[in-house]
Amino acid sequence: MPDTAMPTAKSPRRLLAILGLGFGLAVTIGNIIGAGILRTPGEIAQHLPSVGPYLAVWIIGGLYALLGANALAELATMVPRSGGQYVFVRHALGDYAGFIVGWSDWLSTCGTTALVAITVGEYALIYLYALRAYEVVALLTIGLLTLVQWLGIRWGGAMQNVTSVMKAVVLIALVFACFHLGGRNPFLDSFVTDSEGSFFTAFMLALAAVIYTYDGWTSIIYFSEEVRDPGRDIPRSMFGGVVLVIVLYLMMNLAFLRVVPLGSIAGQKLAAGVVAQHVFGMYADPILRCIFIISLLSAVNSNVLMAPRVLYAMASDGLFWRGAREVNHGGTPDVALLFSSIVAAVFVLTGTFETVLAKLAFFFVANYTLSFVSLFVMRRRQPDAERPYRAWGHPFTTGIALAASIAFLVSQMAADTRNSIYTLVLLALSYPVFWVTRLAKYK
Repeated sequence: MPDTAMPTAKSPRRLLAILGLGFGLAVTIGNIIGAGILRTPGEIAQHLPSVGPYLAVWIIGGLYALLGANALAELATMVPRSGGQYVFVRHALGDYAGFIVGWSDWLSTCGTTALVAITVGEYALIYLYALRAYEVVALLTIGLLTLVQWLGIRWGGAMQNVTSVMKAVVLIALVFACFHLGGRNPFLDSFVTDSEGSFFTAFMLALAAVIYTYDGWTSIIYFSEEVRDPGRDIPRSMFGGVVLVIVLYLMMNLAFLRVVPLGSIAGQKLAAGVVAQHVFGMYADPILRCIFIISLLSAVNSNVLMAPRVLYAMASDGLFWRGAREVNHGGTPDVALLFSSIVAAVFVLTGTFETVLAKLAFFFVANYTLSFVSLFVMRRRQPDAERPYRAWGHPFTTGIALAASIAFLVSQMAADTRNSIYTLVLLALSYPVFWVTRLAKYK
C-alpha cells in the first residue's frame, strides 16, 4: 500500500485546520456555478424541445452529482488529506494511478482558472476599456486573487465566502425578476422541432452538457485536512452544496421559461441573454455583464485555491518537486500556489487553455471513475477501517455512479475521437515520466 503519511519534519509548517461548513458550502457552490447555467439551457433546449424532458435532465444530472458525492464523501473522510481525488486514488490504486489523476486534475484546474478569468475579462472590458485587452483583465484577476491566497487560508476562505454569497444573491435576484416581470405560462406553449436521431441520443447529449454544468461538487475534498471536523463537515458540504445548486438550477430554468418559451432559447449560445432582453430591455447588457462578472469571480477564486493543493499533495508524496511542500505562516502552500498561477497565466497569454481542456476532457469523468473504483477497493482491502461517513447504499449507489461514468466516458470518446486519441498518447507518454519521477524520489 502506498505511503499516505503526512509531511515529515522536513516540512516545518502544515496546512491549517480552520475551515468549517460555511466555507465548504461556499467553495462547492462557488465552483459548481459558473457561466454554464447562463449558457447551457440553449443547448439543452435544442436537444430536448419539450418542457418535461428538459427539466428531467437537470434533475438526473443533479442525482449523478449526489451519487458521486455519496461515494467520495466516504473516501475523503477516511483519508482526510488536502489534494482532491489524487489523494485517495493513490491510496487505493497506487502511485501511477494517483500520478495520472493528480497531473490531469492540476493542469485542468489551471486551465479552468485561465478560461474563467478570460471570460471575466471579456465581460469586464467594456467597463475597463483603458486596459484595451481582455487578457490584461484576466491576468490582473488571477494576480490579485493569488495575492489574497498568499496571505493565508483565512483570507482565501473569506474571499470565497464573500464572492459565493454575492453570486447567490445576484442569481436569486435574477430569478425573482423573471417571475415578477415575466407574464406568460410556458407550460401552455407547445414547441415542436425536427430532430435527427433518437430521443435517447438527444437525451444523452443533453445529459453530458448538464453533467459538465454540475461539475465542481468535489471542491471541498481539495481542503480535507484543513477542515476542522472532516467527518461531519465534508459530507454536509458536498450534499448541502449539491442540493442547493439543484434547487437553484431548477429555479433558474423555471424562471427562464416564465419569461420566454422553450423554443426561444433553443440553440442560443447565451440563453440568459435572450431572457434578459425580455426582462430588462435596454438595460439587459450591463445587468447581464454584472451578473457574469460576479458569478465568475468566485469560480476563479475557488480554482486558484484548489490547484496548489493538488501540487502540494503530490510533492508531499514525492511525485513533484519537494520544494512545493512549503507552507507559509498563513497556511498557504505558497510555492505550489506560485507554480499554479504562473501556469494559469501562461495559458492566458498563449491561448492554449482551450487546447489543454479539450485534451484533458477524457480525464474529467475518468478521474471520477477511478475514484468510484477506489471505494470498492478500500471496502475490500480495509473493511474494518474507521469511516466517519459510510456511503449510503453502497455497493449499489456507487455501482450506478460507476456505470454512468463509464457510459459517459465511452460516449465522449465516440463523440470526440480525435481528442480521445491525443489523450491515449498522453497517457502512454506519462508512464516514462512517472518512472523518472519515481527514480528522483528514491535517489
